[in-house]
Amino acid sequence: MKTISKKQWIKFSIWAVLYVLFCLWMENAWLLLGLIVLVDIYLTKFIPWSAWKKTKNPTLRSIFSWADDIIFALVAVYFINLFIFQNYQIPSSSLEKSLLVGDYLFVSKVSYGPRVPNTPLSFPLVQNTLPFFNCKSYLEWPEWGYKRVAGLGKVKRNDIVVFNFPAGDTIALKMQNPDYYTLVEMYGREAIHANKAQFGEVMYRPVDKRENYVKRCIGMPGDSLYIKNNQVYINGEKAVNPKNMQLNYFVETETPFSETMFRNWGVSRDDYMPYGQPCTVGDPETLSYLGFTPNANGVYNMVYRFPMTQAMVEQVKKLPGVKKILVEPDVVGGTMYYPVDYKTGWTRDNYGPIWIPKRGATIELTPHNLAIYRRCIKNYEHNQLEEKDGVIYINGEKATTYTFQYDYYWMMGDNRHNSADSRSWGFVPEDHIVGKPIMIWLSLDKDRSLFEGGIRWERLFRWVDNIK
Repeated sequence: MKTISKKQWIKFSIWAVLYVLFCLWMENAWLLLGLIVLVDIYLTKFIPWSAWKKTKNPTLRSIFSWADDIIFALVAVYFINLFIFQNYQIPSSSLEKSLLVGDYLFVSKVSYGPRVPNTPLSFPLVQNTLPFFNCKSYLEWPEWGYKRVAGLGKVKRNDIVVFNFPAGDTIALKMQNPDYYTLVEMYGREAIHANKAQFGEVMYRPVDKRENYVKRCIGMPGDSLYIKNNQVYINGEKAVNPKNMQLNYFVETETPFSETMFRNWGVSRDDYMPYGQPCTVGDPETLSYLGFTPNANGVYNMVYRFPMTQAMVEQVKKLPGVKKILVEPDVVGGTMYYPVDYKTGWTRDNYGPIWIPKRGATIELTPHNLAIYRRCIKNYEHNQLEEKDGVIYINGEKATTYTFQYDYYWMMGDNRHNSADSRSWGFVPEDHIVGKPIMIWLSLDKDRSLFEGGIRWERLFRWVDNIK
């Protein structure tokens, strides 16, 4: 029996205490078996974990040293990424002016409690696809069910939240936008599965490997919500709009706007110059429909279309040459809104009413309810759902009611007319919640080069909670 030094006992004790605390946090007694490994690493050493250090070949010793450091770093990054925080980049303008395209965020997993991974065997720092190899970054087995451990709090109304895309459970690999269920409604299921050249393979993704989205939580479990003329109402009361909420406007002006003006307003180039051309309306028929009138000489003034906050609207109104500002009208029938396979007549600016499911709440099943909550019952809560001769069967039994197992949330972007959100794909189940953005650690302006204002220095190390 080898003599165990005091130094070995100290190292073992520190790691053992940390590991036991981790097991208690995970609420999993089976993990305590890992203490056997720690005992052998630091005390008994039956397995020669560090045998490579005894080699006299300096090249081998250097290679194994590097490999040892890399493995330790990958394991540490894996656990930090799973349970503490992860990096996230804002990819779209749905939350502007609150969070901007090019913002890099630290997303706290402990704010709402980290999830035990559905796919524990996966490559760290990669969401679902390995770069270069273009293959899955995770193994499909084992796949664990949903479990969330204790965190610092729960999702609150108006929190900005990172979550897994709910409609991303099934994807057409070559056409992921719009989502698979919208594609089915547009083209038909058979056409999508048959035409692999256009749509690619149709595949399933576990919850934690679906794409990450970020939106603001507008509706809480049990809320009733509707939108009327761009105003959200919660339980019959006007919701407080985010300070930076934007809508698209048409602005008539006698004087053209410069790129500098748009930059000072914080309007990205893609918003005022889509496809490389100024976002203006010149078609007389469209201008007349929108309510603009020609000058005495029969010529229309220039009309721009771009998103603005209410404060920006007041600012632009005061500019010399500005004649008229109109909010972009709702387009009836122009886009599909949730539920895409049921005709509700709901639109982008006039949506609902809709009730947000709450764990333990029971609803009566009707054709209308089933259309809205089918995905919750079948896709998110994993029940078998069938309809035969007008009768609903859940898990093989006739059902007239359903009791929800999860809490659900309603997410929307602050850039309301340029956001694919819950109006498009519905509710966000609690098991899809990833975490809360807490800090912007880097912000890059895609419209500028790195040495010409490409770094937004004023946004660096800014707390997200201070951005309303």
